[in-house]
Amino acid sequence: MPAAAVVSYRLGHADGVSVEAAKWIGALRRLGYDVHTVAGAGAADVILPGLAYYAPDDVAAPARAELTDAFGGAEVVIAENICSLPLNPRAGRAVADALRGRRAVLRHHDVPWQRERFAHWNEPLPTDEHWTHVCINQLTQRELAARGIEARVVYNHFDVTPIGSAASARDALGEDGLLALQPTRAIARKNIPESIRIAEKVGATLWLAGPAEEGYGATLDALLDARRVPTIRGMPSGVSIADAYEACDLVTFPSTWEGFGNPTVESAIHRKPLVVASYPVLEELRAFGFHWYDIDTVELDDHKALEHNYEVAARHFNLRDLPQAIAEVLKD
Repeated sequence: MPAAAVVSYRLGHADGVSVEAAKWIGALRRLGYDVHTVAGAGAADVILPGLAYYAPDDVAAPARAELTDAFGGAEVVIAENICSLPLNPRAGRAVADALRGRRAVLRHHDVPWQRERFAHWNEPLPTDEHWTHVCINQLTQRELAARGIEARVVYNHFDVTPIGSAASARDALGEDGLLALQPTRAIARKNIPESIRIAEKVGATLWLAGPAEEGYGATLDALLDARRVPTIRGMPSGVSIADAYEACDLVTFPSTWEGFGNPTVESAIHRKPLVVASYPVLEELRAFGFHWYDIDTVELDDHKALEHNYEVAARHFNLRDLPQAIAEVLKD
C-alpha cells in the first residue's frame, strides 16, 4: 500500500484548511494510500509544537531530521498551507527544507500577497522540481504564474448528501424564530458588522457558529454589546455544522476576502438562501451559475433558486469527484 503524509499548522479544527485537509485525507485513502498526519496543533498522528501557527518564540521549528522522521516512508507529502501563508515562517521554512528533493504537493489555500496583514512580506514561495503546486482558485493560479510557479486548480469539494437535524439544533438553542447563521470563525475579514445588519434587516436572531480568533475577541464583544438583534454564539454540545445549516432560515457570508469560501457551496447543498457581500474569488464561483443575494434582494422562500443552486453544487463540487482530481495531480 502506498503511503502519504499530510502536514499543516493545525489539523482537526473547524477552520477551512483543516476541513479541506480532512477531505483530501479521505480521498487519498479511497485511492489506496495509507495516510498519516503531522501538525503543530489539533488532531494528528504526530504533533510537533514548533509547527503551530501560534508557536511562541522560544519554541523552535522542528529540525530537518525530525520532520523527515515524521514523514516516514511517505511516497508523497501534502503540505496544507504551511508553506503558503507565513503564519509561522520558521515552520514553513523548516517544512520546505525537509521536502527538498522528495515528491510533494504544496496546496495553497492562501498566499501572503492576498492578505493585508502580510503586505510587507516579500519572501518568495518555496518551490522545487520534485513538487506539484495546487491552489483552490484561478485567481491564485494566475498570480502564482506571474511569479514563475505553475499550479493546478483543484476546487474545494463537498458531500452533497449531508444529513443534519434542524430539530436537534433548534432544541439545543431554544430558538423557534427566524434564524440567520454565520457558519464561520469570527475574525475581521468575515465582516461580522454586516452580518449583524443583515439579521437586523430581516428580523432574525444571528447565530455566530465559530469562535473569535486572530485577536478579534474584544472587537466582537464590543459589536455584540451594541447590537440590536438577538445573538447566539458558538455550537451547543452535540450540534454539528450540518445541523446548523438545516436549522437556519438564511446564511450570512459577507466576507471581504476568502480563498474559496465554503459557505457558498454548503448553503447550496442545504438549500438555504445565502446573503453575500463581495470578494474577488466570489465572482469566480458565481460564474458556475449560483444565485446568491445581497442584503437588498434576499428572498427566504425562492425555492426555484435554491434547487438550482443545489444542482450547480452537485455538478461542479461533488466530493465523490475529489479522488479522481487528486489522482490527476499525483500523475505529475
